Amino acid sequence: MSTTFLAAVCVVGIIGLILGCLIAFTAKKFDVEADPKVEKVRELLPGANCGGCGFAGCADLADAIVNRGISPSRCTVISAAALKNLSAFLGVEAEEKEKMTAVVFCGGSLSRAARKAQYNGIMDCRSANVAGGGGKACAYGCIGYGCCARACPFGAIEMRDGLAVVHPEVCRGCGKCVTVCPRNLIRLVPASVKIHVYCSSADKPAARRKVCSAACISCGKCIRADGQGRVEKQENGTVRINCENPPDISLAETAGCPTGALQTEETHRAIQPISPKETQK
Repeated sequence: MSTTFLAAVCVVGIIGLILGCLIAFTAKKFDVEADPKVEKVRELLPGANCGGCGFAGCADLADAIVNRGISPSRCTVISAAALKNLSAFLGVEAEEKEKMTAVVFCGGSLSRAARKAQYNGIMDCRSANVAGGGGKACAYGCIGYGCCARACPFGAIEMRDGLAVVHPEVCRGCGKCVTVCPRNLIRLVPASVKIHVYCSSADKPAARRKVCSAACISCGKCIRADGQGRVEKQENGTVRINCENPPDISLAETAGCPTGALQTEETHRAIQPISPKETQK
């Protein structure tokens, strides 16, 4: 019996040796040497692999930059200093690039939004949107289950009081949150714009107010207070700041928005979570 066992071990060992040699030969025969220039470009890229550039990752983008002439500024999350270094290595002029940041155009936190039901399904915005829209009554607002926060590779989105809040100093503008929001509430805007109308409801103004105390009621006070066309009323009735020519943040005070939908970025981020006891109501 021991002889049979030893023979089996020898046979398996020989087969393993032959297969190992074949693998080694195949690997050497079909080995493709890495382009050192592509490798250097990949090292100079942020390495986030966020996909914001439209490519599979930083390695894929590096190959496209070197071999297909794609501009290094295609990387959405690269810093100005890193872009300058990368451009210098490639021997091209560094393009000036405006920093973009994500904004969630909703102010409907749990303390401000009315509830229509107790949602007991999967705590995922896309799932909840299919199954009746979650617990909040507004059909246009933030569902509040953190799809965008989980998708953000930089941890720039925090859930506060059932509302997604972006930290612009952390946000790199990759756009992943934009693609996962089932209600298209998130947009990338220039980081220099520090004031927004945080409401995306297309309902009639009275209907908006019934479901959210922070809803924009399209009263036009901000448009009149600005007087320079820097605040615009959209076709669906929502009001938006013109991000190409934004007003000063002082408009948030001078306009006297009756619901507080017009807010500075800093004020909006100061939303405080409500207590667990209030959440259960």
